[in-house]
Amino acid sequence: MKISLRKLDRPARVNDQSTSYRKGFVIVEVIVAMVLLAVAVTSLAALLFSISRSGMIATGNAYRNGILMNEVNRLEGTPYDSVAVGTSSVSIAAAPYPHTRTITVTEPVANSLKSVTVVITPTNARYKPDTLSFTRTKARTSKALCTTCI
Repeated sequence: MKISLRKLDRPARVNDQSTSYRKGFVIVEVIVAMVLLAVAVTSLAALLFSISRSGMIATGNAYRNGILMNEVNRLEGTPYDSVAVGTSSVSIAAAPYPHTRTITVTEPVANSLKSVTVVITPTNARYKPDTLSFTRTKARTSKALCTTCI
């Protein structure tokens, strides 16, 4: 059984003016749709670029913060007398975060206080350098368990 949507009592028109007008209108609709799609895709491409760049910067910041915390923990865990006064610099060229690490230790108060400055300078110019400063003090000896001390 064949079902047709056109009315059976009206003959089909072969050359209708409204059909040719409709064909031209469809081309205009397609062109307008393509322009709208191009504008949308262009804005999405700019958004994707911005998001990927932000992600890369966030990754670099995470590596930098990890390196800074690693150095602080290492220097805090080292005995006071073993932290040498002076400046040392190390360049790391390996991935994922090539950088230069500079550690400066000064002793403003002799034998009781040391100032430590850690500077991380990334090789990649997209990442920002960072500086961290902290103070180390010499631990006082406790005589809490000494019964003969005055």
